[in-house]
Amino acid sequence: MGWPRTASSLIAAWSLAVVALAALTPLHAQGQEKRPVQRQITVSAVGTVAAEPDTARISTGVLTEAETAREALTKNSGLVRKIIDGLKTAGIDAKDIQTVHFGIDPRYSNYKDGQPQRILGYRVTNALRITVRDVGRVGEILDGVVTLGANQAGSIQFEVSKAEALKDEARRQAMANALRRAKLYAEAAGAKVGPVISISEELHSPGPRPVPMARASMSDAPVPVEPGSQMLVVTVHVTWGLE
Repeated sequence: MGWPRTASSLIAAWSLAVVALAALTPLHAQGQEKRPVQRQITVSAVGTVAAEPDTARISTGVLTEAETAREALTKNSGLVRKIIDGLKTAGIDAKDIQTVHFGIDPRYSNYKDGQPQRILGYRVTNALRITVRDVGRVGEILDGVVTLGANQAGSIQFEVSKAEALKDEARRQAMANALRRAKLYAEAAGAKVGPVISISEELHSPGPRPVPMARASMSDAPVPVEPGSQMLVVTVHVTWGLE
């Protein structure tokens, strides 16, 4: 059995342990200074490009009424078939003619003197969407379908088929605008624009532009149609480091 240690020997052993612990402690835990946060600048900018629509989608159709559903359907089907055949003869591809609605509905009498409603006849509706890939022919196509029996006018939607490729120019404009503004702000703050840290994009899609054509079937003159232009807009959010 060993003898109890003296107080002086215990103090010496404790001191050695403290020195060893200090030697093993990482330098950064002994008071390393924090790194300064990198200065940054974030700028949002917009680029725009005007594009002329090259595609039109026409909504039209036929509504017929008769005493029986069979009679109304027969009349309707005959007119719609004439329209479809006429469109194909005019050079519209079958894939660009689409039925978007079909319905058979009874027509009821009005309430009178407490008498219940009764069926007076039937109404059949067949609606078509026609894609015209030459916007210069839209007026001609409208005249043709009305002449062949269309009596329901919906709208015309103009589209830019190559919008995504055309937006690349808007993207270049947006980045150039963002960099110009970033340099202006950095110079005013006594700094210089450094490397890009992040880029994000925000698209503004105008979508198809509908044009009402409720009076298309009410005029004997050719239907005047102007596709106009669409603005393709891109917004970028860019962050740079500052030097």
